[in-house]
Amino acid sequence: MVREVDVTMVDQVRRFNRRVTQRVGALDDHFLARDRSLGGSRLLWEIGLADGGCDVRRLRSTLDLDSGYLSRLLRSLEAEGLVIVEPSPDDGRVRTARLTAAGAAERDEIDRRADDHAWSLLAPLPEPQRQRLVDAMGQVERLLAAALVEIAPADPADPAADRCLQEYYAEIDRRFDSGFDPARSRRAGLDEMRPPGGVFLVARLGDEPVGGGGLLFHGDEPTELKRLWVAPSARGLGVGRRLLAELEAQAAAAGSRSVRLDTNHTLTEAIALYRSAGYREVERFNDERYADHWFEKELATGQSAADA
Repeated sequence: MVREVDVTMVDQVRRFNRRVTQRVGALDDHFLARDRSLGGSRLLWEIGLADGGCDVRRLRSTLDLDSGYLSRLLRSLEAEGLVIVEPSPDDGRVRTARLTAAGAAERDEIDRRADDHAWSLLAPLPEPQRQRLVDAMGQVERLLAAALVEIAPADPADPAADRCLQEYYAEIDRRFDSGFDPARSRRAGLDEMRPPGGVFLVARLGDEPVGGGGLLFHGDEPTELKRLWVAPSARGLGVGRRLLAELEAQAAAAGSRSVRLDTNHTLTEAIALYRSAGYREVERFNDERYADHWFEKELATGQSAADA
């Protein structure tokens, strides 16, 4: 999806990037006065997060690094005696990286120097400006995370889709007054939402599924929206609204003129989202035992994800 962006916004982003990369030392081959770049230090720090070794494929995904560049960084850390890369004891096809004793000591030193560097950013500022800077950094971090979320259809066999559905079931079981048993609900599992009878979308932040939702197509009848869920860690990033908009676009692309859904009164955030997105409450249209609100929305002709 491509949207027009104000050129002044683009200029501001580029100015911000230049300022930050210079101030944090990203341009220095000796980051934090050590014998490696920011990339090598960050990789060393990331490996140290995992006890017993970190999957190299996960490192590549988490840090969004080209496989060739990652391999060069790992070889450099191995040459320094800081990292060992070897086959996983659980699966010989998977390579894992772990810190040596020297690597763990170097990571501790990087942590200490990074704390000092962070303080050097804050120290020149009076207390009110320090708080404003820290608050602004938190906001920027969340907005950057929101911009990195990708939404795409997923096959029901995809473990990420199943995880979204199971997390959805677990959450509403906790929240519904009477709990929730999928076997007693109208069927709307992943198999039912397999094309051409439906579709299921997964929102991912890196390799982590942070949201999902599906559609059931009913021919000339309104399309039904089911199982919309957003991970607690991603709430407030606009993921739910983006998922809803993309689901509406998928429905419109399939020729649907309207979308409808049922929900429970305990899901107050979802109800607020639906109402703000233009859904109107209607009479009961199904026999869902867990529902006490029913909503419907007319779709604009030719609606796309950018319009929704």
